[in-house]
Order: sequence, then C-alpha cells, then structure tokens
Amino acid sequence: MSSTDKKKEQNMGRMAVFAGLLLLLSLVPLLWLGRYNVMCIDDYDYGRKVHDTWLATGSLGQSVMTAWKQNMEFYRDWQGTYTSCFLMAMCPMNFHYGIAFVVPVLMIGMFATAVFVLGRHILRSWLGADGIGSCFVMFMMLFMFYQVIEAPFEGIYWYNGATHYILMEAVWFFALAAASAGLWTQKRAKAAFFCAVASILSVIVGGGNLVTGLQAEIVMALLVLYAAVVNRRKLLYVAVPFITGSIGFLFNVMAPGNVRRSSLDTDEGYSAVLSIVLSFYHAVPFMIRWTTPFVILVWLLLLPVLWRLAKHSDKTFRHPVWVTLGAFSVLSAMFTPTLYAVGMVGLSRVDNIIQMVYYLSLFLVTTYWLGYFSHQNKTEATAADLREGEDRTRPVCTEQMKAGELFGRFLEKAGGRMTAVFLVLTLVVWVGTADKNTYTSVSALRSLVNGDAQTFYEEAMERHDSYVDETITDVIVKPYSARPALFDFEDLGEDAGNWLNLAVTQYYHKDSVRVEEE
Repeated sequence: MSSTDKKKEQNMGRMAVFAGLLLLLSLVPLLWLGRYNVMCIDDYDYGRKVHDTWLATGSLGQSVMTAWKQNMEFYRDWQGTYTSCFLMAMCPMNFHYGIAFVVPVLMIGMFATAVFVLGRHILRSWLGADGIGSCFVMFMMLFMFYQVIEAPFEGIYWYNGATHYILMEAVWFFALAAASAGLWTQKRAKAAFFCAVASILSVIVGGGNLVTGLQAEIVMALLVLYAAVVNRRKLLYVAVPFITGSIGFLFNVMAPGNVRRSSLDTDEGYSAVLSIVLSFYHAVPFMIRWTTPFVILVWLLLLPVLWRLAKHSDKTFRHPVWVTLGAFSVLSAMFTPTLYAVGMVGLSRVDNIIQMVYYLSLFLVTTYWLGYFSHQNKTEATAADLREGEDRTRPVCTEQMKAGELFGRFLEKAGGRMTAVFLVLTLVVWVGTADKNTYTSVSALRSLVNGDAQTFYEEAMERHDSYVDETITDVIVKPYSARPALFDFEDLGEDAGNWLNLAVTQYYHKDSVRVEEE
C-alpha cells in the first residue's frame, strides 16, 4: 500500500469515527426524551391480561403463559401475527409502569444495529467496499434517517406500534444478513451456523406484520434464485431459511382470525392484481416525499466516498438497470399489503420501515451505478480482448463511458472538499432550521429544555396515581397542559365510551375513565 493510500485510509478512519460520534450525539436527545415516555393506545388492550396475571401472581413464567394463551386466542379470533401479538402482550409497562424508557432503547438499539449490520454486509460482500468506508456510509445514513423518520413516536416510543413494525423489520434485516453471509463464507461450519440463525429468525419474521413478511418472501426467493444460478453448492443454506420463513408466513396469512376480522372490517381493499399495480404507482410520490433537501445533502456528501468504494471494488457491476428495477420492485411491494387489506397507503407506522428500505436502496443502488461507471474501462477492454478480429485501433469508449469517467474524475478531484462542504451544510441545516420540530433530535432537545417533557410526565404520573387508586371508580383526568412534539399520540377523550378510554378503563378495572371537560 502506497503512502497516499495509507493517508486516505487514515482519513477515512477519522471520518468514520466522526460519523459514529455524530450518530451517537444525535440519538442522545431521543433516548433522553424516552425517560419521560409512558404507556398508551394499544399497549393497554394487548397487555391487560398479562398485567392482571402479574399483579395476581408476581410470576414472570405465569405472565408468559398468559401472553401465549392470549396469542392463540388472537390467532383464532383476530389476527395471525403470532410473533407480534405475543411480544405486544409482553409490554414492559405491564410489570412496572415507570419503565417505558426502555422502549426507545430497545427500538433504536435493535433497528439501528440491524440496519448497520445488513447495510455494511451488502456494501462489503455484494459491492466489494472496504470495511471502514462502509462504516462511514452506514453511520451517516442512520444519522439522516433518525432525523427525518416519518413517524418518530410510532417508530421509537410507542411499544405496540414499534414492536409490530420496527422490531419485526429489524429481525428480518438480521435474518437476511445471516442468510446472505451463508452464501459468501467459505467455511461449511459457518455457512451451517448462518443457515440455522436465518432459519430461526425467518420463522419469527413470518409471524410479524405482513409488509415485512411479504418483503422477506420476495427477497429470499431472489436469493434462492441467485444461489441456484451462480453458486449451487450454497443453495441449501438459503433454501432452508426461505422454506421455514414461508411456512411461518403461511401460518400467519391463513389464520382463522384473519377471516373473522375481515368479515367485521368495513374497509375494503383492492384486488390482488390491482394492489400490485397501484403499489408501483404509490411508491414514486413517497420516494419524492422522502427525498428532502436534508437527504439530498447527505447523499451529496457521500458521493465521493461511494465512488471511491466502488472504484476500488473487484466486483463487475454489469447489471445496474436490473439492480435498480429489483430494488424499486421490492420497495413497491411494501405498499401492497395495505392496499389489498384496507385499500390505502400512508399508515405512518408502516411508512417508517418503507422509508428505511428506500434509503438503503438509494445509497446501495447509487453505489452500484458508480461501480458500473468506474469499471467501464475494465469491462470494455475485456470485451475487446474476447472479440475475434477486433480492430484494436478502434476506440472502445462510448459516450456513456466518457460521461461516467468525467463524473468520476470530478468526484476524485473534489473528494474530501466536497464531502466536508456538504457535511457542514448538513449540520447547519440540521441545527439552524427555523422550525425546531423539523428534525427529531432538535425537537427532542427543545422539549427537554423548555420543560414540556417533564411537565407531561408529571401529569401522566398523576393520571396513573388515579388509575391505581382503589378508592376511585370513576376516574376524571385533566388534559395535558404540555406535551413533547414527538409524543403525538391520540389522547383520551371526554367521552367515557371512546375506545381509548375503554382500553384504560378495562386495564385498571374502573367503572369509567374520561378527560375533564374544558
């Protein structure tokens, strides 16, 4: 390695450390705000029986048994998501109301780690990038995502909603990384280990939400097809997770509760074919919506890094169009389940995971295209060597190749300066935007500094004191006088018959619960 290359590697190492620290810094206010998180919405409905068991027995084992029995009841009568329903019944706040701060720790910890592991694996194994550069890219992408996440409350603080989507998507990312690792490792023992891990996780994913489940089915089928065509010796290592995941997914979609629930649901979805067609249509406006100026700035600062990673890769990058169409198809498929079930898109807790898949696709497909352009000289030269009777005096460059080469030279020349400039602009926009609720970390910090979080939590605990007071049977609570902007959940109403009010009423065994009339 030349001294210049060593210097570049050292610079990239420093950049990766800076990006990692930036990500951690941005997550501190989000986790700190979690200190004032509370139980809400469906947490009460799904956790009621487990809460009763815990109060009556104080036994974790009995509570787990209650959660499983309820899970089986739901499977017969309401929905087939056997993994999600079990985990939602095991809400931590059933055991201690003041422990809601663990929810953002769990959701951010699991999802960010899963995204990092999968993204870095794809960059290294499939795209041939080096480890340090891959870390920098993933740190910056995660920093970006958590600032512009579609529904922060539903993806970070609300246990029930985040468990069903964010947590299940995290498990799927781990499963995919394990299955893919089994393809690339040269050791049979490691391949068998990754296969076993992927198989177990695939069953768990099969019992989660249908958006993640359908995505897993499509991607695993593509992975099996790739192994069958390119590396048949490893076919079994990806076929087994695909089969186990498919069995779990079938148990999910064929649950008796799904049929019963659909008969009671007044929302009508589209046909299967029309849902698929509309999925491609709806994907485009959401991609545009999620490509904000902040995202564009991060994309621009990463371009020189992605170019360098792709240029030094030993991969061929011969099919950029197919890769792009494949990524777009997988992304579009994530809109299909809600179109089929309820005839709509835009459910915010669902959009959180689709948004992350879009960002992963955006940066990975960009890397692939940069690899395609940076490797055109090698590809064309090899093709010329293989053609018999080739006129070696004829230039092999095409207009496309020239454009790619010029763009690559610009990125190499601009290099560090371009990354530094756009990084500064990103930080200025992040901190200096007029509306302090635009970016999640800034919004969380604002709620902590102005006291909204503390006031909200004190009032929430006052409500809880009334709920657990056995001398009060009809509870009347005051409206919240302050609430963090990120805690945008629907509150109880003045009508005791409101479904949210009824959930709290049943959870604490009261005669009624309502908000005081203004």
